[in-house]
Amino acid sequence: MKDVCPCGSGAAFGACCGRYLGTGLPTPDAERLMRSRYTAFVRSDVAHLLATWHASTRPDTLELEPGVKWLALEVKRHRVVNETRAEVEFVARSRRQGRGQRLHERSRFVWESGQWFYVDGDIFN
Repeated sequence: MKDVCPCGSGAAFGACCGRYLGTGLPTPDAERLMRSRYTAFVRSDVAHLLATWHASTRPDTLELEPGVKWLALEVKRHRVVNETRAEVEFVARSRRQGRGQRLHERSRFVWESGQWFYVDGDIFN
């Protein structure tokens, strides 16, 4: 399939995360937001990352680490805590200067003003 979405869904980018990046369209759940944020890292879309980051924890600016190539995303678990809170556990793999890296995180999300926002997360070693 041409232009497969980087989030690992197997769908075309335009039918998947492409619907959310740069459009302002809210994601239907925290997992879709997590996947769109991963795709934003792959595509260096800082605007999407900042727009989907909750104001209570969002940095004023964001500079992505140069030379990182994102390789794969595996969503391990999507847990709805209640109607306004959810968690997504994932593993994201990347390569920087020829070295493989693995990020295992449980991210927290909040539903506010008609959309999901990333709040923060716990990183596992």
